[in-house]
Amino acid sequence: MPKAWADKISLIIPVFNEAPHLAELLAALDRVQLPKPHELVIVNDGSTDQSSQIIRQFPFKNDVLIIDQPVNRGKGAAVAAGIARATGTIIGIQDADFEYRFDEIARLIQPIIAGQADVVYGSRFVPGAPPPSRRIHYLANRMLTCLSNRCSGLRLTDMETCYKFFRADVIKNVRLESRRYGFEPEVTAKIARLRVRLVELPISYAPRSRGDGKKIGWRDGVAAIWHILYFNLLARRADWFGKDLPAAFRP
Repeated sequence: MPKAWADKISLIIPVFNEAPHLAELLAALDRVQLPKPHELVIVNDGSTDQSSQIIRQFPFKNDVLIIDQPVNRGKGAAVAAGIARATGTIIGIQDADFEYRFDEIARLIQPIIAGQADVVYGSRFVPGAPPPSRRIHYLANRMLTCLSNRCSGLRLTDMETCYKFFRADVIKNVRLESRRYGFEPEVTAKIARLRVRLVELPISYAPRSRGDGKKIGWRDGVAAIWHILYFNLLARRADWFGKDLPAAFRP
């Protein structure tokens, strides 16, 4: 396998109507300590509240790239837009909320920096992670992960996790199609076809409620089942990967 290396970390942050806590979130992300320089790639996904103004007026100390999408296209489309423009050699996903602990990012990317992994998933359910706080969400996520594993051949504990980190030369060469929350099962199905080293590490998780701004709902869970079946069993795979994907990772 190619030796891993990193000179910059890119965090892709999709934002849609997060104004009540957005300034606090940006401040926390801007002061995260990472072992390499990092850039914040903020994708304003057609917000109709004050999110755009908050982002534009925030006094960032780190490098920042702001991408404005004129209409809301969904998390998957926002992530794909961010990946295309990111300049880091490691690329990760960060939701625009406080469900995950930012101080755990450095630990999650360390296996990639050290050349021990090509993809890292932060798992809320692997041994060593804190116990789940909402049983219904735990059961739904476990069910989706089990279905994904049966279809993909992976042995993950948390397919739906937000915290996914990739070598840039891998994820930039994975062609993504899902516009909403289908990103999680889609990228997992496609990564499963590659010869990459994927590891899971335990993370902390404090879920927010819909009253606090959480947007994913039961319909997205039903859609996730379709995305798992489609991308693992039904979709054509001939054009999944770009020409610049290193040969060592190709199926």
